[in-house]
Amino acid sequence: MHSTASDPAAAVRPVVGICARTAPVALQGRELLVGLALQAHLDLLAAAGCTPVLLSLLPGAERLVDRIDGLLVPGGPDLDPALYGRAAHPATRAAGPDADRVELRLVGAALDAGLPVLGICRGMQLLNVLRGGTLHQHLPEVVGHDGHRPPRPGEFGRHRLRLRPGSRIADILDEREPESACRHHQAVDRLGSGLLATAWAEDGTVEAVELPDHPFALGVQWEAGQTEDGRLHQALARAVKNQKFARMGIFGS
Repeated sequence: MHSTASDPAAAVRPVVGICARTAPVALQGRELLVGLALQAHLDLLAAAGCTPVLLSLLPGAERLVDRIDGLLVPGGPDLDPALYGRAAHPATRAAGPDADRVELRLVGAALDAGLPVLGICRGMQLLNVLRGGTLHQHLPEVVGHDGHRPPRPGEFGRHRLRLRPGSRIADILDEREPESACRHHQAVDRLGSGLLATAWAEDGTVEAVELPDHPFALGVQWEAGQTEDGRLHQALARAVKNQKFARMGIFGS
């Protein structure tokens, strides 16, 4: 075991921002609206050697990009369809355009700064809209089934994945028959500029996208963080650490 004195990388934990979500909770008999993150995201990033911090989606959040080393954009409510030029479908449940626009600016600033970015579920959809893409607002009407969001609460849709050979997601999953565990009713329609689709479900639904010309910008449609599979968080942590340590002149991390 190396001490922090002999191993400089061990003394420097990169900071990964996590976009906060808001949700009502009951606390001491009161209904409160709180900003939160899935505990598994915090635990997985911490276990991978990073310090996770919650980023509230308030105006000016994009200015925090110079204080973080990477960004995780988790699942959450539907995006406001006006952001991609569509009227709302009856099944669309958007939280509000203000937070959406703050998050778009935050993710755009992170990408412009070259920071590693991982988008999960809504995060992948936001990445697509940021790049000028559109969404299917109610996927069952497109694919003809409810397999991506089963009607029973807490149940995941299980889909065999087809991966693009040589893609980042194929390198991360590195298995013969990968499978997703998803729960979503929206999905990529028109792919955003510069994005490359790199994984698909058997019904053709896009399950992963990447920015090939970026150091690490990856979006997945499945619920990473809600299963025991921590490979995506580990991949984000590796990208963050490699980039940060390279800037610091620390090698072999």
